[in-house]
Amino acid sequence: MSQTNTLTFSPLIIGMMRFGVWGVDMNTKDLERFIDQCIDLGLTDFDHADIYGHYTEEGRFGQVIKRRPDLKSKIQITTKCGIRLVTPNRPDYKIASYESTKPHIIASAEQSLKELGVDQLDLLLIHRPDYLMHPAEIAEAVEQLKKQGKIKHFGVSNFTPSQFELLHSYTPLVNNQIEVSLLHRHPLEDGTLDQCMRLGTIPTAWSPFGGGALFVSKSDKPAIQRITDAAQPLQEKYNAAFDQLLLAWLLKHPSGIIPVLGTTKIARIEKAKEALSINLSHEDWYILLEAAVGEQVP
Repeated sequence: MSQTNTLTFSPLIIGMMRFGVWGVDMNTKDLERFIDQCIDLGLTDFDHADIYGHYTEEGRFGQVIKRRPDLKSKIQITTKCGIRLVTPNRPDYKIASYESTKPHIIASAEQSLKELGVDQLDLLLIHRPDYLMHPAEIAEAVEQLKKQGKIKHFGVSNFTPSQFELLHSYTPLVNNQIEVSLLHRHPLEDGTLDQCMRLGTIPTAWSPFGGGALFVSKSDKPAIQRITDAAQPLQEKYNAAFDQLLLAWLLKHPSGIIPVLGTTKIARIEKAKEALSINLSHEDWYILLEAAVGEQVP
C-alpha cells in the first residue's frame, strides 16, 4: 500500500520521557521555559507516551499548555499507547502487557487529550506491537478517532517490517519510531529502513546514542571503544563533537531518519542542532560502521 505522507517533523524531536518522575522532575515554570527555548530553535515536535512518569508526564506537560494555550498552535505533539504498565496509577493492571483493542486505543487517546489539554493529537502511535493485535480492529479505532478530529495522523513504534506491512494494509501508517544507532543497527539490516523508503514513511529514532552507552568513558565493551577511537580523527576533520558525529551518522541515511533526543538540557539540544549541518562522506560513514561492527563490510 503506497501513500502520500503529509506529516512533517521538525529536524529533531524532543523526547519527554525524562522530564518528570523518571528523570529530572522539572517544575512547570522551568518546563515552560524549556519548551519556549526549543521553539526558538525551530524544534517544535514533542514526543510523549501515556506511560511516561507512570502515567503522569502528559499531565505535567498539560499544565504548561493550560498556562500557555498559545503553545497549541506552535508545537506538534506525538504520544503513544498500547503498553499496560504495572503501577499504582493503574491498579487494575496485574502484569505488564500490551493491548491494541479498539476500546483501549480510543480510551487511551481520549485520556491523553485530557491530560495534555489539547483538542487533537498530531500523531498517535502504537507503542509496542501487541501479539494479539487485529489490524482491522485497530483500523476501526483509528478511523473513528480521525473522524472525530481527535487524531491527525497514526503510526507505530518498534514494529518489525512484517508487522508494519500488515497493519499498513488496513490503515495508513505515517511513522515507525524505532531504536537505531551505531550500537543498534538492525533496522539497516532487517528491511525496516528499506520499507520506510519504499512507502514514504518517516522513521524516527529513539535512543540515537545507544541509551547513553556510547558516552561511557573507559567502557569495557570493545565496540564502544572502537567507535570512540574511529571518531577522534573525524571530530577534527568535521570540527564536531562526538555526539554530533553520532547524529550525523544517522542523518546521512537516505531514509530521512529523525532523531528523538532524550536530553533535558537545552545546551545539548543546541549542540545537537548543529549536527544538522554535518554531511559525512560515504567513506567516513562506513568508517564508523566498520568500527561498530568490528570488521570490514563483506
